[in-house]
Amino acid sequence: MKFTKGHGTGNDFVIVDGSVELTPELVAAVCDRRFGIGADGVLRVLEDGGRFFMDYWNSDGSLAEMCGNGVRVFVRYLLATGLVTDDVVEVGTRDGVKTAYVEGDLIRVDMGPPELLGKSSATVGGVEYTGLAISMGNPHLVCPVRSVDEIDLRTPPGYDAAIFPDGVNIEFVEPMGHNHQRMRVFERGSGETLSCGTGVCAVGYAYMLVSPKPPRSVTVDVPGGRLTFALDERTSWLTGPAVLVATGEYQRSSASAAA
Repeated sequence: MKFTKGHGTGNDFVIVDGSVELTPELVAAVCDRRFGIGADGVLRVLEDGGRFFMDYWNSDGSLAEMCGNGVRVFVRYLLATGLVTDDVVEVGTRDGVKTAYVEGDLIRVDMGPPELLGKSSATVGGVEYTGLAISMGNPHLVCPVRSVDEIDLRTPPGYDAAIFPDGVNIEFVEPMGHNHQRMRVFERGSGETLSCGTGVCAVGYAYMLVSPKPPRSVTVDVPGGRLTFALDERTSWLTGPAVLVATGEYQRSSASAAA
């Protein structure tokens, strides 16, 4: 199985073409960081209705609606392989079509309008953190904290399953200055990751909702780098890098050994 490896601010993915038949077991084996290639998820390149479709799988073999970092890495792959040549690329996802604009080393993606779902809370180490529930096509819970370094994300945080029946991505965020936030995230299906694009959007939107004078853009630092969230009258935007780092061939027989 031929593959390409890429990342967006440390949120890393294995990219395969449409000839690969994915199963939850194969995805989990490929993403295993000791027995497989290692990744936060798998992006499969499919074609649908005249455009490319990003078939995204979490590292545990579950499906996800959307991935902001994944879209940028997906577009970088399409360009690098010559599958597309334009600087404006439409990508199909389970959350609808996303349009990406290639701007040199950065890629800016139309993420659609955020949706405030209300308030909820997460629990870590017996401590409850209240935050805002926000949808970016997938569910998020943004919880302000004094310092993200104090949060232990080695085990999954608790959350209200009645509000998030399909699980939730939980962002813990601390202020860093004017229109500047820092976050860590626990992603459903993957655990703590170095970055989450839709999570950055949720964090940026939450910041705007509570700001006396909401800015048009927010800078968000993640463990793997820096991303920018912007909001206009029509939609929201995520801007950041996307890098391809390796190509290779995965021996499928190793999937059974890792299972």
